[in-house]
Amino acid sequence: MDKEFWKNKNVFITGHTGFKGSWLSIWLNELGANVTGYSLEPINNPSMFQSLSIDKKVKTVFGDIRNYDDLKSQIIIAEPEIIIHMAAQALVLDSYHNPIETYQTNVMGTVNILNVIREVPSVKVFINVTSDKCYENKENSKAFKESDMLGGADPYSSSKACSELVTASYRDSFFKNTIAIATARAGNVIGGGDWASNRIIPDFIKKINKNQKILVRNPAAIRPWQFVLEPLSGYLLLAEKLFLEGLGYAESWNFGPDNQDDKSVEWLISEIDKEYGGGNNFEIELNENHFYEANHLQLDCSKSKKRLNWSSRLPIKKSISMTCDWYKNFYGDNQDMYAFTLKQIKQFELNLER
Repeated sequence: MDKEFWKNKNVFITGHTGFKGSWLSIWLNELGANVTGYSLEPINNPSMFQSLSIDKKVKTVFGDIRNYDDLKSQIIIAEPEIIIHMAAQALVLDSYHNPIETYQTNVMGTVNILNVIREVPSVKVFINVTSDKCYENKENSKAFKESDMLGGADPYSSSKACSELVTASYRDSFFKNTIAIATARAGNVIGGGDWASNRIIPDFIKKINKNQKILVRNPAAIRPWQFVLEPLSGYLLLAEKLFLEGLGYAESWNFGPDNQDDKSVEWLISEIDKEYGGGNNFEIELNENHFYEANHLQLDCSKSKKRLNWSSRLPIKKSISMTCDWYKNFYGDNQDMYAFTLKQIKQFELNLER
């Protein structure tokens, strides 16, 4: 990743008040980019965005990507060269309870922003961040390649597959020789500052700080866990390639850990518990009457390794350690968490340079 590339680049991020969006906003701001964030106001309390006062560092517009006219006006004002689209309804369980909202946000939100950029000449690069769950998962324990069939049993996964198809259609129909458009499919992300409900680490952190135990559902489920900055570094590297070398990189890309770091939910929470809670702070949920979630998710990232020279840098236990350190500091001595977050970004950058 070329840090100099990002100086004074106009970047528009949707979903910048979310967990990954907050980390990306901070990183791009420190790289010298002119960042405009467009997102709903944070719904979690606490939230990383509010706790670190990111709106004081990054131009922030509160809006809804389902509102076509407002989205269009804000992109026109920002005159972005690069758009990274991260706004989404991002939770599997929420998608079962609110399927209409999930499809409206994840599918029509993508339609809206792709249609808007047809009329914004400043845009050179568009990256749609989808999910590793966009693949049709037949539970055969295979690692998914970008060429594998898309699908999804639950509304969230299905909506992300739809978002991929929408992006491909717009790319082929309207942007063949103009804007370089790609999609990014990342594995499960961990890191400090995530307080979303129905995610294993945020749920654990909230419970243990109330002296309660967490009930773990789907303990045997395998996921491609990675530290939050891992896929973000992939998005930034991909954006550079799209900007400098154009349509040759206008494809879909996987960003996930090496396969030896794909671990079960029970393994992950056990390690987090030892690192953060001292042990014996979780129980396995015995009630199996809950909505279906994929049992095995694994990504084949050989394409990103070969063509982008991207790879996951942090072993899983280091990712866990950095995640726990962030929460320990947040709930501990109340030091400047923006500065602490920057410290972790600098620490990660050292791994990129090796």
